[in-house]
Amino acid sequence: MRLITVLNRCTKFKRFVFEESRFDEHGRIMVSLRPRKNSRAACSGCGQLSPTYDTATEARLFEFVPLWGFPVFLLYRMRRVACKSCSRVVVEKVPWSTGKHHLTDIYRCFLAQWAKKLSWAEVARSFRTSWDKVYHSVQYVVEYGIAHRRLDQVTALGVDEIQYRKGHHFLTLVYQIDTHRRRLLWLGEKRTKKTLDGGFTELEQEHQRQQEAAGVEEPASFLDQIAFICTDIWKAYLNVIGQRLPAAVHILDRFHIMQHFSKALDKVRAEEVRRLKAEGKDPVLSKSRWCFLKRKENHTDTQALKLSELLTMNLRTVKAYLLTEDFQRFWNYTHAAWAEKFLKRWCFRTMRSKIEPMKDIAKMLRRHQELILNWFRAQKQFNNGIVEGLNLKWNLTVRKAFGFRTFNALQMAFPSAW
Repeated sequence: MRLITVLNRCTKFKRFVFEESRFDEHGRIMVSLRPRKNSRAACSGCGQLSPTYDTATEARLFEFVPLWGFPVFLLYRMRRVACKSCSRVVVEKVPWSTGKHHLTDIYRCFLAQWAKKLSWAEVARSFRTSWDKVYHSVQYVVEYGIAHRRLDQVTALGVDEIQYRKGHHFLTLVYQIDTHRRRLLWLGEKRTKKTLDGGFTELEQEHQRQQEAAGVEEPASFLDQIAFICTDIWKAYLNVIGQRLPAAVHILDRFHIMQHFSKALDKVRAEEVRRLKAEGKDPVLSKSRWCFLKRKENHTDTQALKLSELLTMNLRTVKAYLLTEDFQRFWNYTHAAWAEKFLKRWCFRTMRSKIEPMKDIAKMLRRHQELILNWFRAQKQFNNGIVEGLNLKWNLTVRKAFGFRTFNALQMAFPSAW
């Protein structure tokens, strides 16, 4: 089977014909193209078919998908057209490449698809190309996806932050977490009030442009269509959401709330270990950290035995553990009214426990009581556990690449992992 036949089967370049294929002196496969007889070229400005003004003397190279380990290039002598609509002479638009890029669109999609599975450096080595070409291929696909996505069916958002470098370097992520579709919508540097506010503004502007392009006379606000939003207890996010989405049901994440419990419990245990050591008493709490922090169903036999022995002792850590385990019943309620009664009783008992870290938890729950109860009002449909699962894609992407040097590369890499 001839290579020209293969290319005709896998590509459809209207108004153009593959002429011949050959090897050059560098071992590359060179495939020449020509326009069909009596065909007009398309203007690169407006896309209108226009008469030819002149033709270049030298052929331009466009890199194509490699075949059998051989680099493949398309050769074509570009034409200039006299476009009446643009009132000027411009270079023609070719269907295999966008703009002035020397990579064909098919090859860029090919590299971007492999970049989802391998690190960009590994993709470059495997296909004998450069890291920059892989980066620009990913950028092309991501920008195309963002330009053609629709925001009119987004009703539920998840907001979270993630650390992307050592130190206090965070990203703010805005996800769509609707049951029918879950995807990344926006990514911004830092986790400040300004960052999230700017993210909401960008999404609103994009939604407005889409509606205007669709001919909607009175474009609706993007934020007005959001019915649910889920976040953790980060003050900057809470303030922005309270201002920008006052009508949405704001749900505080169960995972992060229980994370506060784990930190408080571990703090109580560490303080009691130091106190017992200072008083010269038997260090019964040594090597017991995971006995308290792990769920019962995840305990090893040794941990389960040690925990059962500790529960018989009159220790502050044991009291804090029992309060934590008792709070787990809160999530089993169905109606917000009954959950509220339980929450008030639990906070009342905890405030009289004289265990400061647990009292801090009770104060936090009281401050954010309405937002926590929104989980029941939303029928337990949304939580940031969805977002944490989506963040695993981020962790995998960074691990494959061993990190990214610039924020721009990071901004391209995260959406390309989807």
